[in-house]
Amino acid sequence: MRPIQAKDPSAAAPSPVPRLSASSDSSPRAKRPHRPHQPHQPHQPDRPDPAADAFDAVDADVAGAVGGALERVLADRLARAGALDTLFTVELAGRVARFTREGGKRTRSQLLWWSMRACGGGDGPTVAATLRIGAALELLQTCALVHDDLMDGSALRRGRPTLHADLRDRYAGSAPADRTTRFGEASAVLAGDLALAWADDVVAETALDPATAATVGRVWSDMRTEMVAGQFLDLQGQLTGSRSRPQALRAAHLKSALYSVQRPLALGAAMAGADGRTTRALCSAGRCVGMAFQLRDDLDDVFGDPRLTGKSCGDDIRNGKPTYLAALALARAEAAADRPAMTVLERALGNEDLTPTGLDGVREVLVGTGARQAVETKIARLSARGLRHFDGALPDSVAKSRLRGLLTSATASRATDGPPDPVRPAPAAPPEGSAAPENRR
Repeated sequence: MRPIQAKDPSAAAPSPVPRLSASSDSSPRAKRPHRPHQPHQPHQPDRPDPAADAFDAVDADVAGAVGGALERVLADRLARAGALDTLFTVELAGRVARFTREGGKRTRSQLLWWSMRACGGGDGPTVAATLRIGAALELLQTCALVHDDLMDGSALRRGRPTLHADLRDRYAGSAPADRTTRFGEASAVLAGDLALAWADDVVAETALDPATAATVGRVWSDMRTEMVAGQFLDLQGQLTGSRSRPQALRAAHLKSALYSVQRPLALGAAMAGADGRTTRALCSAGRCVGMAFQLRDDLDDVFGDPRLTGKSCGDDIRNGKPTYLAALALARAEAAADRPAMTVLERALGNEDLTPTGLDGVREVLVGTGARQAVETKIARLSARGLRHFDGALPDSVAKSRLRGLLTSATASRATDGPPDPVRPAPAAPPEGSAAPENRR
C-alpha cells in the first residue's frame, strides 16, 4: 500500500501542502504469508476467536485500553530514565509521564482506533499495534501541549498549573524569581522534547508489516512537520500582528486540523490496510472536521467555560493570536466603520494585562459585529461537509457509527451560554485575495 493522498478540493486552507502520495484502489496490499493448501479436516466445534475477544474488549473502553498501553510504555521509559539518573527521573521524566497519564479524553487515539475498526482491521496483532500507536499519539500530544503552553505563557492546563509553571513554583525561593522562571521554561522545552522522543521510539518499535510500517512512518513524519509549521505561522502572526484571515486559516489547518483529526484517521486507515479511495475520503472528512474543531477551540477560548475547557479564558486575545475569529471581527468592524469596536479590539489584542471586564468588552464586539455567529455558521458548514465525505467512505457498521459520533462531538460548543442565537448579519467583511478559503470546495 502506497502512502495516503491528503489532497482534497474541499480543503479549508488556502494553498496546497506537500502531502502523502495517493494510493489507487488497485495499489498492492501488504503481502500476507502464503498458506499452503490444507487437507480436509473433520468439523471441529466452534471455538472462541481470541482476536475477536481482544477487539471487543477494546471497543468497550478504547480510552482505557489506550491508557493501559500507555502505562506499559511509560513504565518502560521511566525504568530506562531511572537507570540514567534519579533526579532527572523524578523531576522531569516523572512529570512528563504524569502529564500524559492525566490526559483528556484520548480523542486522537480514539479516532485512530475507530478508523481502523471502521476500515475493517481484523487480526489479533492489529489490536496491540494500534494501541501502541495510540499511546504514541498521546505522547505527541504531551509534547505539543507542553510547548504550546510555554510559548503562550499559559498558567493553566486541564485545570492545573502548566508544566513550566509547576517547575518554576517547585524551585521558588531557591534562586531569584527571574532565574526560577527561566528554569521552568527551559525545563518545559526539555520535557516536550522528551515526550516527542518517547513517541517516536514507540512508533519505531511497534511491530508492523513492511508496507504498513512505511505508510504509518510517512503519515507520522508529515504530521510532526505540519505541527511545527503551523506553530511557526501562529508565532509569526503574533509577532507581526497579522490579521489576515487566509493566514489564520492556514496556521489553524497546519497546527491543529491535520494533527487533531485528519492524521489520526489516516493512521487508522493505514493500520487496517484500507484502499486508496477509502483513505482519501477519510482524509477529506478529517480535514473539514479538523478545521471546524480548531475554529471551535478559538470560540471556546473567549466564550468557553474554564471548568469544561480546563484552560484560562481569553489567552488567545491576551497573546494577540492571529485567529480567524479576531481577524473576521476586525474586518467586519472596519467594513461597518465601527470605530468603537475597532478600538476595543485593537487595545485588547496582545494586551497581557487585559482584565475580565476588558474581555467582556471583546465578547460584546465579537457578538455585535456578527463575527461569533459567522464562525458558528462556518463550523456547522465544515462539519456537515466533512460528514458527507465520511458517510460515503465506509459501509455501515457499529464502528462507523462510533467514529461518526466522535467526529460530531469534536466540534461541540463548551461555551458558558451555549451557541448563540442567530443575529442580524453585520456588513460583510471585504474579501482578501481573489478567493477566500471559506468559499473553496
